[in-house]
Amino acid sequence: MLLLFSATKLVIEIALLVLVGQWVLGVLVGAKREHNLVWQALQVAGSPFVRVARRLSPRVVLDRHVPLVACLLLGFGWLAVTLAKISHCLKIGVELCR
Repeated sequence: MLLLFSATKLVIEIALLVLVGQWVLGVLVGAKREHNLVWQALQVAGSPFVRVARRLSPRVVLDRHVPLVACLLLGFGWLAVTLAKISHCLKIGVELCR
């Protein structure tokens, strides 16, 4: 069970880093970001999470805000998994979680 919590937390952390990295690169590069190879790689890596966020969010949410929704959902997911992992470690003993 601890492996499941750790793996899920890792996937969420990587997805968050990809989306934040894409945002930072977009701010730095500006309008030419669509031609940037790193931007395209980050967009491919983050697209599954953005698609899930698009499906979960209402149509009122603008398409340009969907990556922010994805970051918020991933952040709440990370918090939930972290709390579940802490709870599990307290149940089985902290020494077994190392």
